[in-house]
Amino acid sequence: MSQRSRTGIAALAAALTSLALLAGGCTGAGGVRGTPGAAGLRDPLFPKLGNGGYDVGHYGLTLAYDPASGRLDGTAEITARATQDLSAFDLDLAGLTVRRATVDGAPAAYNRAGNELTLRPRDDIPEGKEFRATVTYTGVPEPLTDADGSKEGWLRTADGAVAVGEPAGSMTWFPGNHHPSDKATYDLALTLPAGLDGLSNGVRTATRTEPGGRVTTVWHTAEPMASYLATVAVGHYETASATALGAVPVLTAAEAPVAAGSAALRGEVPGILARQVKRFGPYPFSAAGALVTKDGTLGYALETQTRPVFPAGSFDRTTLVHEQAHQWFGNSVTLASWRDIWLNEGFATYAEWLYDEEYEHVPARTHFERAFAQDANWAFPPAAPPTAENLFDPPVYQRGAMVLHTLRETVGDRVFDEILRGWAAKYRHANASTDDFTAYAESVAGRDLGALWDVWLYGDGRPDRP
Repeated sequence: MSQRSRTGIAALAAALTSLALLAGGCTGAGGVRGTPGAAGLRDPLFPKLGNGGYDVGHYGLTLAYDPASGRLDGTAEITARATQDLSAFDLDLAGLTVRRATVDGAPAAYNRAGNELTLRPRDDIPEGKEFRATVTYTGVPEPLTDADGSKEGWLRTADGAVAVGEPAGSMTWFPGNHHPSDKATYDLALTLPAGLDGLSNGVRTATRTEPGGRVTTVWHTAEPMASYLATVAVGHYETASATALGAVPVLTAAEAPVAAGSAALRGEVPGILARQVKRFGPYPFSAAGALVTKDGTLGYALETQTRPVFPAGSFDRTTLVHEQAHQWFGNSVTLASWRDIWLNEGFATYAEWLYDEEYEHVPARTHFERAFAQDANWAFPPAAPPTAENLFDPPVYQRGAMVLHTLRETVGDRVFDEILRGWAAKYRHANASTDDFTAYAESVAGRDLGALWDVWLYGDGRPDRP
């Protein structure tokens, strides 16, 4: 995608000024002389993802989308706090054209290099200071192709779009610090042609008609969210509302052609959450629900926060249980790096086993035996996916669940249940690593579990049966 396009001597002078500012240093208010924040957080699997030097507290996204042309016009207001004396900082943004950037209301120089958008404020930002960066942008978002061949990001449909972001696709539709270690709250205003529905995470707080007949829908996500869990759905949807757990609003939606066929299962969301609360502890969010799309847009279901997204062909009870369990494990307790992905998928897979054990009378041990027998589950240790291409391979899910079942059989049901609920409570709305989990499990069990981790979590190859 092109960057800013200007002509004439004045435009050239402005561009040269921006480059000079980016190349040079400046002293901020009070004599602060900062340094640029890191471009990339050196994640083991995605080293260029995310950025250093600041921590985002809130995203205010104002989006207008035209399905006919595919054009997205956006403004992102990013409220953050500097974690160092900061002379410049990066945002992740794929494609799209930046029109303007400001920091605390003053024009900021900016530059593009690949998926990095670098902003240099007029004055350096002191460590600890809260600031607001505003980026205005436009273009036709293009999806990303992951290492495993799947598509993510802003995915166009015949009458709209669906946006999903695991692990990096959210950068295709808004600039931000797109590593899961930097969670934030969100407000999102989505303007569409009249007659189309616009859905997102959290609670819908307003709907208003704009001049010209377009309609804006506003959504608020009150609890911290990793950017890969943000979603937008645009099209013709049928919705249903309910209440879960006494006070949590539940909004489910399905594209019109699959609404009738998904209605009964969508109605089970409150009951499934109630059952999961008994095992995992209090529900961590102020909204819940599900989005069901026609087949052909998504090749997978995704645990987008408060409102998981499902292609109709994958919308079954097992998958619904899995994605709702992620609201605790993955969404509230979020991985510290992408190598910790088993903390998301192993836990959600084990939630399926627990559900089947309690409500379908299939012992978790039966699932364990089936998984143990499958050669694909032993390709690598669950805590060490070797490349980004392996992020969603069977060991992350099935062997991750086997780790938890082996832990359960080792410490007993009472202690295991205490670990499961306590883990969700201790790291509620925070980030955690594999080392955090093993240390926590040992602290609750009151014993060294190193032998278990060595074999099941980090060991190569299929072990002897326990």
